[in-house]
Amino acid sequence: MADVVPKWRAVVLDFVERGGWSAGQVFFATLLAGGIGSVADLPWAEALTLAVSAFVSSVILTGVQYLSKQTNLAFWPDLIVRLAKTFLSSLSASILAGAFDVTTFDWETALNVAFLATLASLGKGLLAREPAAPNGQVPPDASPSTLPTGTYREAVDHAPAPPTIDATNPPASGGSSVPDR
Repeated sequence: MADVVPKWRAVVLDFVERGGWSAGQVFFATLLAGGIGSVADLPWAEALTLAVSAFVSSVILTGVQYLSKQTNLAFWPDLIVRLAKTFLSSLSASILAGAFDVTTFDWETALNVAFLATLASLGKGLLAREPAAPNGQVPPDASPSTLPTGTYREAVDHAPAPPTIDATNPPASGGSSVPDR
């Protein structure tokens, strides 16, 4: 039987997984958007700043998602929400990283980074979908998360905890639980 992690730990792991992937996607998207050149010429400091900002933004957006109880979604709606959050996290990271001035802000680069990060998020979400169904359909328990399925389900499910063994035992009154007629 698979080990089930406590609910609080599963939720923390889900926040870290979502924020970590957003940070990594924005980091590499920033390096890719920096152009072709030597390794020394890549925008390492900017990429790191944007990645940290994207992590924080993703954690905040995930918190909003949890507070609104919109976490237990089917595969495609979950993936679409993740894509939107990645795009918004990346764009907000670009805005926060530079002193935002509408007249001098480099919208083209910010949108390029957001697009590349969102494209990476789409690829990750499609590759993380497990188990694969032979008929090409998305199985009902599939998710775009890279967490183990049990951990992910523990984090996002809103169902009450299953009853304990003691709660399912028949009454100790010595009589039968169903009245005789």
